Amino acid sequence: MTAHRTDLASFADALATRLPGVWTSQYHHHTQHSEQFALGDQVWDCGHVQWAVAEFVLAHDSVLTGPDGEQLCVIDRPLHRDQFLVTPLAPEAGLKPHHFDGVAEPGGIKVTNDPVRAAAAVIRRVLPRYRYALAVVRHNAALQPEPPHRPGPPQVARVVTLTWYEDGALGTPYQSVPEDARMTLYTLSFQYHPHQAAFLLPAAYGEDGRALRVQALVRQLAHKGIGVNLRHTTAPTTTSARPPAPAPPSAPATARHR
Repeated sequence: MTAHRTDLASFADALATRLPGVWTSQYHHHTQHSEQFALGDQVWDCGHVQWAVAEFVLAHDSVLTGPDGEQLCVIDRPLHRDQFLVTPLAPEAGLKPHHFDGVAEPGGIKVTNDPVRAAAAVIRRVLPRYRYALAVVRHNAALQPEPPHRPGPPQVARVVTLTWYEDGALGTPYQSVPEDARMTLYTLSFQYHPHQAAFLLPAAYGEDGRALRVQALVRQLAHKGIGVNLRHTTAPTTTSARPPAPAPPSAPATARHR
């Protein structure tokens, strides 16, 4: 910044008088760097202005307030004599982060120190984008004042619990499956093994094939009001090993005589 640089406060005042409607200008002198941190959060720009606020120490700024609550921030343009940056500030009152989802930042522009030319550029290039973005955000706030939190799962009285067993099998005990869910398991390739008293999904389908069948099971049983859980068995702490089978007796050796 040079000693001959155009005074920001007087430029902002002159700019405010040339914008459509009644605009006021408020000048802020920064006594320490931390005073511009809040400004960085408010700047509604993801380009040159955001970069300038984040990378340079600003000695001051001016905020212009318009007739419908619009706010424009004016700062020195770093590394350039007699130029300024003008950018919208994001509204705060009554608004929440989800109201800005999908809304493009209107962005700021660089202007010369001539208030007449600067006002013409702001009117043509900044205000239309700013007012459109502001209208969309306010519409979002009126349409959905609270964040769209996902509701909890509905409570169901009947559940099929699938289990990943230690040997890699995926299935569920036959008796734990509601009667009107058994045919669904059959149609999705679960096989009933009488000696294990369980429905099992063959490992031959591979991980992807079994995952697709489980997803289909969840969707189809949901239509019947039946939930699906997935559990893993824990590794057994003790094993009951059978005693080794005795070795078969060896045949007695015989000598061959000629």
